[in-house]
Amino acid sequence: MSITYRRGTLDDARNTFDVFHQSIMELGGRLNTMPISGGHDPQVMQNLWARRQSLFEHLARTSDNFWVAEQDGKVVGFARSILRDGVRQLTEFFVLPEHQSAGVGRELLTRTFPVDGANHRFILATIDGRAVQRYLKAKVYPLFPCYTFTRPAEKVNVDNNLTIERITPSAQAMGELIRIDNAILGFHREAEHAWLLENRQGYFYKRNKDVIGYGYLGEHNGPFASLEANDFPVILAHAETEAALKGTGFGVEVPMVNRVAVDYLLSRGCKLESFFEFFMADSPFGKFENYILTSPPLFV
Repeated sequence: MSITYRRGTLDDARNTFDVFHQSIMELGGRLNTMPISGGHDPQVMQNLWARRQSLFEHLARTSDNFWVAEQDGKVVGFARSILRDGVRQLTEFFVLPEHQSAGVGRELLTRTFPVDGANHRFILATIDGRAVQRYLKAKVYPLFPCYTFTRPAEKVNVDNNLTIERITPSAQAMGELIRIDNAILGFHREAEHAWLLENRQGYFYKRNKDVIGYGYLGEHNGPFASLEANDFPVILAHAETEAALKGTGFGVEVPMVNRVAVDYLLSRGCKLESFFEFFMADSPFGKFENYILTSPPLFV
């Protein structure tokens, strides 16, 4: 049967998750890494879907371009992008292993990641050489790697000159989040903050009553942003302490240009996970030395 292509819908959420899972596990096998702990256990994956369903549905609802490839009614690949304030991110791009290197990826990427209509385009790319080669042909280039740092959580005491306040969703709070994003990322994304505030606990970090950053904590942490990179030790100590109080592990996805965060996390004895991403963009933008990614890193 030939491959057909159509626009994705909210009803494709579970099928696209299954394609993501099979593709990422096959990549992990080729690279001798484990991208999803327990990823070969059906019950683990069912539990993971229950936790990821909201995220996949959010991306489906707010996508710029969302295409699926089908063969005989079965989804065999998909790609999705979001457009926020003139910046297009390819959030997902996965094809089942048995359909890779057959032109499916090229067709999906052409439909999902066009140049037109965007001031910048970027990808948080896996280290699959074939995918990276295709991204290079799409005129986005590696700027820096992003690694996951993890450790068993403990309470941390640091000199703290910041006031830490829970974010209560409001128009005023969204305005502060937009202001920080514009200053650090160079674009804003209300849709992601609305989803984050529904699914994680947000915090503002203040100095002299002025908001200088934000962060989100939960089962997964991030994103974190700070107008002053030197404040990351306080911000990350707060995040680890909260994880310790809940009795969970601690982990964050870090752009490796954020030297303050890298140095602090290494001083805490954090371990770098073997699976990492490249931040690839059509041209440099933003201040990622002042930023820590959302985890899982489907959007920044």
